[in-house]
Amino acid sequence: QAQLVESGGGLVQAGGSLRLSCAASGPTFGRYVMGWFRQAPGKEREFVAAINWSGSSTKSADSVKGRFTISRNNDENTVYLQMNNLKPEDTAVYYCAARKGTVVTLTVIDYDYWGRGTQVTVSS
Repeated sequence: QAQLVESGGGLVQAGGSLRLSCAASGPTFGRYVMGWFRQAPGKEREFVAAINWSGSSTKSADSVKGRFTISRNNDENTVYLQMNNLKPEDTAVYYCAARKGTVVTLTVIDYDYWGRGTQVTVSS
């Protein structure tokens, strides 16, 4: 069973950058698809980006394409989300998630394990 802990959130001005990290415990981290989701106040949790076990396949939401990049280091059991050119509408709690299997999916219910989230606030 995977346990996930996010870090790297904070307050940043519009146009700035942050890098989120998700540290995963468990010996089978390399077998999981890893994803990032976010949830703004009053809104449903939404997909941001995901990556397969080898890093050869990634998917991103249209709203973040060209600005956010997901990556992973299986030796360190860590997945990252590099966020550039941040906008106020990116403000949300960001969650790391893990999914058993090999297919990168975009749906919340497809993911088996979740972290507690890290707050990202972008000021205008």
